[in-house]
Amino acid sequence: MQRWTLVDSGNVPGSNSVMELYQAPQELAIMVDGRQLMSSRVHGSEDALADEVCERLGPRPEMRVLIGGLGMGFTLAAALAQTDAEARVTVAELVPAIVRWNRGPLSAVANHPLRDPRAIVFEGDVADAIREAPGVWDAILLDVDNGPEGLTRETNGWLYGWDGLTTAYGALKPGGILAVWSAAPDDRFTGRLRRVGFEVEVVGVRANGKKGGRRHVIWLATRA
Repeated sequence: MQRWTLVDSGNVPGSNSVMELYQAPQELAIMVDGRQLMSSRVHGSEDALADEVCERLGPRPEMRVLIGGLGMGFTLAAALAQTDAEARVTVAELVPAIVRWNRGPLSAVANHPLRDPRAIVFEGDVADAIREAPGVWDAILLDVDNGPEGLTRETNGWLYGWDGLTTAYGALKPGGILAVWSAAPDDRFTGRLRRVGFEVEVVGVRANGKKGGRRHVIWLATRA
């Protein structure tokens, strides 16, 4: 049985939840209230969140990407790898400990994406970043919960409701994509995206990429 050592912990602002960083000989994991959120060994679907979007958008001048949730840095690293030197990738992270870990014990896990000069850290709620920038983003990538519901913070539910989705629609450039990661499908969320006006594609991905693993879901919602 793998032995885990607690490295550090930090509170989730606006909730009573606590995030903890654990280390084993060959793995790092982030947990919230005793539930594992992510692992350094399994990140294929986090990579796919950026890869699927960038593949559909293709080359764009001065691309602007907003990522909700830094996690272990895998989605940020994938977005930076898929964009050119003029791109800017902003990652919004509410939990100060997550940012601290990505500049410290987690830094090498995704090959130091925060050292890239194109990466910008917004230490705050991704909802605020969406509200403050209408018509700015080529893509908005959300991986702040296990799906379209507020797990780590109840207020995250705004992102997946009517108000949040219409605000995200307005924050995108024409042809821009809102991408949402989820551990499981949700037909009601698909319908909600379509009612807002998005063209919706639901893509199945594997937790460990080509190696398989659990099936996850990414909604790719394009502003017409």
